[in-house]
Amino acid sequence: MEYKLIASDLDETLLNDDHVVPESNIYWIQKAVKERGVKFVPATGRGYMQILPELTQLGLKDMEGEYVLSFNGGALTENKGNRIIEFNGLGFDKMKEIFEFGLKQDVCIHVYTNDTLYIYNLSESEAERLKHQKLEVVYPEENTVDFLKDSTIAKILYQNVDVPYLMSLEPKMTDITKGCAVSYSSNRYMEFNKEGVDKGVGLQHLADKLGIKIEETIAVGDNYNDMAMLEKAGLSVAAGNAVEDVKRACDYTTHADNNEGVVAELIKKFIFHEDI
Repeated sequence: MEYKLIASDLDETLLNDDHVVPESNIYWIQKAVKERGVKFVPATGRGYMQILPELTQLGLKDMEGEYVLSFNGGALTENKGNRIIEFNGLGFDKMKEIFEFGLKQDVCIHVYTNDTLYIYNLSESEAERLKHQKLEVVYPEENTVDFLKDSTIAKILYQNVDVPYLMSLEPKMTDITKGCAVSYSSNRYMEFNKEGVDKGVGLQHLADKLGIKIEETIAVGDNYNDMAMLEKAGLSVAAGNAVEDVKRACDYTTHADNNEGVVAELIKKFIFHEDI
């Protein structure tokens, strides 16, 4: 099979623990793009405005005909001018309901509009992570989202490094989360998107737009919010550091972990057919 598109998760997959793209990944991605015409598509829970440094590293920033799936598939953008092709956000009232429930729990809360990240109840663990990620963040002085009533909301998430604690909240939220897609990522986030939004749906829409058969796509990831994309793609690849459920669901698990070049390994093996 000649694969034409690679959709890759960012954190804990494409990026190392310092939130930087390893040199081996950069080299093999650029080689696949230039020599084989492969589309390399970051598929991330982050907003498209928050991955510009990574696109710069990969040589894909502001490039026509190159794309990003962001907000867990909630947005499809062309890199040239960050042109929005599709956007499926969460309604303000639903976001506010989830936000107000979260204020009563032991969680840090992220609210994403189409272009800005707002963080409430910042935890020590999240402050440390953000220091490495170098994201532009707004920290509202008051615990309210009312000022966002007329904004375009993408998603909301809870953060706590105790994932079983986050998962224990879901059964208590069944009334609140009607109309939502709930997923988990980075061993610290519980994410809420609009129902029907996930990376798999986003991948299918992009493949259709580009005239690429879904069988000709590769998806690579490490966590639960990648599962829909991994199930959809022609070939599913788990990072060596992926959670066990993801590894079990995938066709191939890399020997490399995210610090050693997960994407480099899959490109060598499945695009250039080199022995690993």
